[in-house]
Amino acid sequence: MAAAMELRCWGGDWGLPSVHTESLIVLAYTKFSGAEVTVSPIDWTWKTITATVPELLCGDSAVQEPAQILNFLRKQRFNADYELTARQGADTMAYIALLEEKLRPALLHTFWVDAENYANVTRPWFASRSPFPLNFLVPSCQANTALSRILLTKGEAPLHRITEVEGKIYSDAKECLNLLSYRLGTANYFFGNSPTSLDAFVFGFVAPLHKASLPSSPLQSHLRQLDNLIRFCDSILAVYFSSDRPCPLPPVQETMDANLQKLTQLVNKESNLIEKMDDNLRSSPQHKPHRPDPKPSLSTAKSSTPA
Repeated sequence: MAAAMELRCWGGDWGLPSVHTESLIVLAYTKFSGAEVTVSPIDWTWKTITATVPELLCGDSAVQEPAQILNFLRKQRFNADYELTARQGADTMAYIALLEEKLRPALLHTFWVDAENYANVTRPWFASRSPFPLNFLVPSCQANTALSRILLTKGEAPLHRITEVEGKIYSDAKECLNLLSYRLGTANYFFGNSPTSLDAFVFGFVAPLHKASLPSSPLQSHLRQLDNLIRFCDSILAVYFSSDRPCPLPPVQETMDANLQKLTQLVNKESNLIEKMDDNLRSSPQHKPHRPDPKPSLSTAKSSTPA
């Protein structure tokens, strides 16, 4: 009997089973291949900073990174690519490399470096799902990693600063989306009538950009002009995730806010009680402050002196 498999990943939101690209890739592939896995949003401990997700646990094995997890699932006879020809397999590898090189830097910038998106969407989401003090550390750690990765891969001379590479990475990303749209055409999936690993990767990269409510994103505006990619994402969500999307854990911040509200009410109640006690003490006769008699004036002193 095959060992049970558990997939640890970031939870879902925005109508997606996960907001995390890598987690979304693996979740989609498990659906395409028929693999039965138990999905567990990562626990909110100090591991949130150092752990690599997604992580697939099977018996004594722990596999990380989407490519390694997909290979592991294939060895367990969960293979969504078994009908692909050698040429289609080569095309799959080429398009995945294209996604990593052209689209990922722009996605990292969109969600983690763009100040408006980070402040209004990305940071609040990850902070609300991490307890204090991780709610301060996790988003900033992720943002620093994203910035470093962009500059490492795209900051070659003479473009050394993030403001200098923005134009380049977004131009490359739009070109990548155009190529994907052209390759998909009017088909439901990239190779035939069944989804494969390439569909899982494209879905993982494109779906968060499609579903997130971003206040600032020229890349999202460009994606919305490519109707077939939008239809592609919506179709996968409807067919494979409509009935059993994992329920995200309740945001930690909501519990913290509720506790803070109760504490504030208790403090206010005690403050009002103390204030009433002080008022009663002031109004009580035995607690009225003693005022000494005024000193006699000079004229009064003279008149009272015996002749």
